[in-house]
Amino acid sequence: MVKIGDKNEIITKVEKPYLASSMKSGCLDVFATPMVVAFMEETALELLEPSLPDGITTVGTEVNVRHISPTPLGAEVRFTAELVESDDRFFSFKVEAYDKAGLIAEGTHTRASVKAEKFEKKANEKYDEI
Repeated sequence: MVKIGDKNEIITKVEKPYLASSMKSGCLDVFATPMVVAFMEETALELLEPSLPDGITTVGTEVNVRHISPTPLGAEVRFTAELVESDDRFFSFKVEAYDKAGLIAEGTHTRASVKAEKFEKKANEKYDEI
């Protein structure tokens, strides 16, 4: 089981689809904030998933991130997620992102454990046309 203080790290390269100009979250060719957040969530998810029972996963419930420095196309970015609090259902993380010049984003992220099949069924039942 994952313990307080456990960490995970992901390293990625900024590609064209990850740019603010590509994602329509801005008009500049820099790493888009929505992608920074997505990689932060992925980093936290990857820390938890191996220790979860079959049929259980986690979903993001809260993200609070400051994107404080731009990163260009082609740059390498390292994401970290550290588990700082857990009650076995909710998991809170300190998340950070760095490029070669230093910290580019920091914040917190919370995930909740759910029964995967039940969660998807509940979502699908909201709409008759699906």
